[in-house]
Parts: sequence; structure tokens; C-alpha cells
Amino acid sequence: MIIIITEPASQKTINNKWYVYIVECKDKSLYTGITNNLEKRIETHNSGKGAKYTRARRPIKLKYYEEINSKSLALKREFAIKQLTRAQKIRLINNL
Repeated sequence: MIIIITEPASQKTINNKWYVYIVECKDKSLYTGITNNLEKRIETHNSGKGAKYTRARRPIKLKYYEEINSKSLALKREFAIKQLTRAQKIRLINNL
């Protein structure tokens, strides 16, 4: 599922796409993060050079992401997702 969140045109930066993502780790835990290069970030997590949390829980699988047009909004959305319970995150992933 892809959700695109935008700011008013006056606040947009050209070619400044950010992604909020949720990955599932080998131990079935969920990790949420942001990046401006989703493919590279997933590779980094799986190579063991990503977040400390995911290093010992590889491999990880991308389960969900949203495309957002500013870093500020991406950080706010990441925080909001991190406040969700595991069940709520799973519903978000499954689009229920």
C-alpha cells in the first residue's frame, strides 16, 4: 500500500521525496524508519549497517511504506506510527 502525504505547494522542495517505512525483522518484530532512498535503506539494513535494532534481527522484509514530500512531515508520520500498538501497525500494513 502506498500513501502520499503532501504539503502546500509553497512549502514543497523539488525532488525531495521521503519515505516512512515498516520492516519486519527475522524475529517478527516491526521496525519503523524514514529515508529518502528506500531501496538503498533496505539494502543497508540487510547488510548489517542499518539501524542498531535491525543488525541482530536480519534479514528484514519491507512490509509497508508511505511516500511523503518533506522530511518534516516524514518525521511527524514516523513518530505517529511508532506510537501505534503492534496490532494497529499490522492493520496499517494489511490496509484494514
